[in-house]
Amino acid sequence: MSDVALDFDCITVTFRSAQDDGQRYTAVADTTLRVRAGEFVSVVGPTGCGKSTLLNIGAGLLQPSSGAVKVFGQPLLGINRRAGYMFQSEALMPWRSAIDNVMVGLQYRALPDPQARSQAQEWLERVGLGGFEDRYPHQLSGGMRKRTALAQVLGLDPDIILMDEPFSALDIQTRQLMENEEHALWAEKKKAVLFITHDLDEAIAMSDRVVVLSAGPGTRPIGEFEIDLPRPRDVAEVRADPRFVQLHSQIWAVLRDEVLKGYAQQLKKAA
Repeated sequence: MSDVALDFDCITVTFRSAQDDGQRYTAVADTTLRVRAGEFVSVVGPTGCGKSTLLNIGAGLLQPSSGAVKVFGQPLLGINRRAGYMFQSEALMPWRSAIDNVMVGLQYRALPDPQARSQAQEWLERVGLGGFEDRYPHQLSGGMRKRTALAQVLGLDPDIILMDEPFSALDIQTRQLMENEEHALWAEKKKAVLFITHDLDEAIAMSDRVVVLSAGPGTRPIGEFEIDLPRPRDVAEVRADPRFVQLHSQIWAVLRDEVLKGYAQQLKKAA
């Protein structure tokens, strides 16, 4: 088995206009990115640069216009069944309780209900929601809903975890708690993680490697940085480490110009 869990090889993604008037928009161009088994990789870049497009390709929800995607050395054909996807927006079903939401993926895999319920209960307890299994999403706080979504993904025991800014809507205190919980759960089994975030601090605190994308159109990786901070880490305390400050300065030096380019493009579109 390949030690590369998720391999994007020279990926290009070009969209046609909705009016089919011949116009094309290249969101991602000639992008090569590899996530090794057990590696936590964060991707940062300007707003609208195609970060989520890469996740959708890795999940098998979107086919690249050119290039190839491999999962543990095998070509990805259709949905990536070895991956779990935690979306930025909530994907909980409002008519299902917390435990029923966690169970749903296990039920789709034809796990008998008693076994699915037992595993769902175990994961709810592991993310700190023991005793809240019968609550519906509207009865849970934002942090609790994120914990439920995390249990929903991890309960499937995927080999690859795809995360699209999962904590961005939370207040800073809850966000840091969730980051630490995710970090601890990842450390238990060392799954491959591709993590999308706008928050450079979060990327450095969580990751083994940070990849910087250029401004679009035609985004591509323009920098990769190994994060050599010791583990385990407390995502709040590690920000005071001198090495963290040094890494932040190095990465921001690459990212800053791309953020300014992306901002200028947004202003141009709005004008």
